[in-house]
Amino acid sequence: MVRVPTNRTPTHPGDMLLEEFLQPMGLTQRQLADRIHVPYQRVNEIVHGKRGVTPHTALRLAKFFNTSVDFWMNLQLRWELYFAQQDEKAILREIQPFVIAEESNSEHYDAQ
Repeated sequence: MVRVPTNRTPTHPGDMLLEEFLQPMGLTQRQLADRIHVPYQRVNEIVHGKRGVTPHTALRLAKFFNTSVDFWMNLQLRWELYFAQQDEKAILREIQPFVIAEESNSEHYDAQ
């Protein structure tokens, strides 16, 4: 299960890509795009937070940077879940979890 931080906005995969990979390695966005065979615009939009990392892009980034696909997908998932939770906060407060009555449980098990 992916833990979603609630006290701060998670890091966008594009920020991670730029700050932890491209800059320290001296790579430009264009060089990365060429090396992983994607349009420059895709890398640029990811770096600027205008686009997310898809499974297809995650596969390419993982191969190129020798990381796991899960690393990139989890960054994206954390980002999306955080904002979904913010959007749904009021509605989620109104939803009551389903509870199975104790009697129903014991009858169900007795019938087996």
